[in-house]
Amino acid sequence: MPISFEAQQQALAAQLQQAGIDYQHLSAMADTGLAHDHIWIHRKTDDWVARLPKQSQMDLGPADNLAYEAACYERASAGGYVPRLHGLLPVSEALPRGGLVVDAIEGRLAQLPDDLPRIAKALASLHQLPLPEHTAPLLAPEAPWQAMREEVSRQAEWLEKADLAPDTISRVRDELDALPISLADAQRCLISFDTHPGNFLITRDDRAVLVDLEKGRYGLPGIDLAHTSLYTSTTWDVNSQAVLTHDQVIDFYRHWQANMGQSPSADTLIACRRATWLWSLTWCAKWRAQHLQRRDAEHRGQDWSAELTDASVIAHVRDRVEHYLSPAAIEHVHNELLHLQTTL
Repeated sequence: MPISFEAQQQALAAQLQQAGIDYQHLSAMADTGLAHDHIWIHRKTDDWVARLPKQSQMDLGPADNLAYEAACYERASAGGYVPRLHGLLPVSEALPRGGLVVDAIEGRLAQLPDDLPRIAKALASLHQLPLPEHTAPLLAPEAPWQAMREEVSRQAEWLEKADLAPDTISRVRDELDALPISLADAQRCLISFDTHPGNFLITRDDRAVLVDLEKGRYGLPGIDLAHTSLYTSTTWDVNSQAVLTHDQVIDFYRHWQANMGQSPSADTLIACRRATWLWSLTWCAKWRAQHLQRRDAEHRGQDWSAELTDASVIAHVRDRVEHYLSPAAIEHVHNELLHLQTTL
């Protein structure tokens, strides 16, 4: 069985005491995701949050996963729109995957399309950060487009294992075939790789803060832009669902370009958008095939088993997965891509 909140809280309290960190009390946060539990650390001054991994979306062991997530926060927070990292919680029996302590962000959920300009500014702050001399432990492929194509291709192996309709498999593979082999302008920068709107909070000072980072890497910024504004992202979170018009998507890209001062070509942005959509669809196939498997008791890496997450969250994810893999949803995004190719 998953570790209870009481056991997590006791382990967290012990480790905070050992580290000499003063706090007033701890409170559980709602279970809204597949990858982490969260505990709010109430302090006399600024509050913090403990992020306790349920699994590793990077398919890493507990210690390596913590190091990876820590690097994501350390690198990205330099842009000013990501919580700062305050410490690591070591792996223990009560915290089998350890945890991170980061700034608690008070704010409302992002609402679309109104908050897209704020999100565009936050993403530009991330994408403008200089590449460090040493990129490890974050992924930093020399050929980021080729790496993205290969990652989507590997994930696409789950299409035939997910009990999908033959027409769905055929449509997704047709879209895979439409990905260009190479891009003329594929310059790397730090990206989140997980920027769906539910991962942003809008603060009192009117900033969009990206609060959930664990898959960051040095790759193509068009992937983040796509992940923010694709239909499969904007309709994912139950509390901030929206179906963007073509003009709203274009306005979002234009706001990002204005904050950046320079931009990849339209062809590159469209290619990244198609690839990110296909990454999402093939992830859906993977989750559909894996979520009924038994929990990984040895905490080896990825673990999509339903045992780790509240049943209502699993039901929501199942609903979204079935919808995104439906012919109607695939046709909707396909038609959007055709339109954007002529207007972006």
